[in-house]
Amino acid sequence: MVSAPTAIRSLDAHDAAAYQALRLQGLRECPEAFASSSEEEEPLPLVAVAERLRPRAEAIVLGGFAARPDGEALVGIVGLGRETMRKLAHKGWIWGVYVAPEARRDGLAGRLLQHALGHAATAWGLRQVNLGVNTRNAAAQALYRKLGFESYGLERGFLLLNGELHDEHQMVKVLA
Repeated sequence: MVSAPTAIRSLDAHDAAAYQALRLQGLRECPEAFASSSEEEEPLPLVAVAERLRPRAEAIVLGGFAARPDGEALVGIVGLGRETMRKLAHKGWIWGVYVAPEARRDGLAGRLLQHALGHAATAWGLRQVNLGVNTRNAAAQALYRKLGFESYGLERGFLLLNGELHDEHQMVKVLA
């Protein structure tokens, strides 16, 4: 049993094992939602996962934690990156959004995304944030629209999974 999330914070190397477990859970549960696969990420050593979580000027991974009798548990994640080339440095992107099934329906995904958007706007001074979402994922699309994202394009055949092509909506939220 999981109670309401108690904290959202930037993840770091100390969170590598919990992050890897939750990310692999997401890749297995919703393979059509991620470009990466569990087969590709499962063999990654924890040191590589820890490096992915190292906060940098151009990328962070945020986690949502819920209280459990044995302490806090990581139950939601979202990645945020930013462009580094001078003429593109006004843009960022969201990736890797996942909330464990037992922590859904209480708005955690929205809070994680709002936290990421706030970081993009205030810490990084970005003007827009982009993301891609599988056209079959109506729930995610609804959440992104609720947060102010708008579709600007469609990539046909974005993903090939089990011999089946999936399309992806490209979405943007203007921050400034």
